[in-house]
Amino acid sequence: MPNEDLSKLKIDKSVSAYLPIRRRKFLYWAAITVFLLVLGLLYLKGVLTPAVEVEVANVTQIYPSQTFTLLNASGYVVAQRKAAAASKVTGRLVSLSVEEGSQVKAGQVIARLESDDVIASRNQAEATLKAARYNLDQSKAELEDAKLSFDRYKDLVSHEFVSRAEYDSSEARYKKAIAAVEASESTVNANTAALQAAKVAIEYTFIRAPFDAVVLTKNADIGDIVTPIGAAADAKAAVVTLADMNSLQVEVDVSESNIYQVKIGQPCEIQLDALPDSRFSGKVHMIVPTADRTKATILVKVLFIDNDSRILPEMSAKVAFLSREIKEDEHNLLTALSKNAVFSRDGKDFVFLIKNDRAIKTSIKVGTQLNDMVEVQSGVKAGDRVVLKPLDKIKNGSRIKIPEK
Repeated sequence: MPNEDLSKLKIDKSVSAYLPIRRRKFLYWAAITVFLLVLGLLYLKGVLTPAVEVEVANVTQIYPSQTFTLLNASGYVVAQRKAAAASKVTGRLVSLSVEEGSQVKAGQVIARLESDDVIASRNQAEATLKAARYNLDQSKAELEDAKLSFDRYKDLVSHEFVSRAEYDSSEARYKKAIAAVEASESTVNANTAALQAAKVAIEYTFIRAPFDAVVLTKNADIGDIVTPIGAAADAKAAVVTLADMNSLQVEVDVSESNIYQVKIGQPCEIQLDALPDSRFSGKVHMIVPTADRTKATILVKVLFIDNDSRILPEMSAKVAFLSREIKEDEHNLLTALSKNAVFSRDGKDFVFLIKNDRAIKTSIKVGTQLNDMVEVQSGVKAGDRVVLKPLDKIKNGSRIKIPEK
C-alpha cells in the first residue's frame, strides 16, 4: 500500500455525480417560496411586528349616579335621639323586661328597682293625710259651732242680755276655731305633698323609655346595684342604651376646601359597608356651623329619605353628594366602559378586547351614555380589559404592550 502511486487517484467529474441544473434551480426557488410564505404568515400573525404600547381601560359595573357625583365622603350612621336609661335613686335591680334589639314605646317600663322602703313611706303618708283630713273635718265642725254661738252672743249683747265678757269670750272662741281650720287645711296640704313625694319616690324605682326606641345595649342585670352616677366600683349607672331608629343620620367630615359643593337639601346617595349591594337615597340635613381645626373638616349630617330596618347605628357609610336627583331608571347597576375605547365600523360598535397580549376585535352593543362612560349591553363583561388608545394603530390580533405603572 505505501508503495502505490498516489498520482493515480482522481475525482470523478462525470455528470452522474451532480444533480441536474434544472432540478437544482427548482429546489432553490421552492426553498425561497416556502421561506417567504412562512415569513408572510408570521407577519400576518404579528410575530414579526413590534408590540404596540397601549393604554388600557377596564369594563366595570357602576351605578348611573357615579357619573354625576360631585364629592364623596366617609362617616358613620348616628342616631340623633339616643339615651342612656338610668335611675334617679340608688337601689337594687329586681326586674329587667328588655334585651338588645327590643322595641319599646315611650313611657314603657323597661326595668324596676326594689321599692319596699318607698312603698312603706307612701303608706305612712297616706295614713297621715287621712288623719289630717279627719282633724280638718273636726276643726270645721268646731268652727261652725263657734260661729253660731258668736252670732247669738252678738245679738244678745246688743240688747244687754249677756255681759260684755261673755261676748268677748264667744268672739275669741270663734277666731280660735277659724285659726284651727286654717291650720288643719295647711296640715292636709303638707301631708298631700308628702304623699305625692312618696308616690314620686316609687315612680323613681321604675325606669321607663323616654321615647319610642330600640334597645342597643344592656348594661346591667337583675341583682346589680344601680346608682344615678355609678360612683361605686360594682354599681351600674345606665341600665340600657336606647336609640330612636327614625332619627338615624349619616355624619361625614367634608374638607374645608370642598364644602362649597355641599348645600342644604342637596340629593345624596348613601352606601353602607355592611350592605354593599344596596344604595340608599338621602339629602343634606345640616352643615354644622363650625370646623374641626385638627382635621380641617366640617361636619355634615345626611338624612335617610326612607327608613330601612337593616340600617343600624355606628355602621360605616360612604356618601356621594350628587349634582341632581336620581331618576327612577338610574337605580340599577350597569356594565360600562370608557367611550374612548369604542370605535365604529359599518354602523356597528367594536372594542379591542385584550387576550394573551393580543388585541382582539370584538363586537359590542352599547346602551345609555353616562358622561365619559357608555353602557355595554353585550359583547364584553365586567372585569374584561380593552384597549383605550391608540386605536388607529391597532389591528385585529395585534401584539400589544401595557406600560408598567
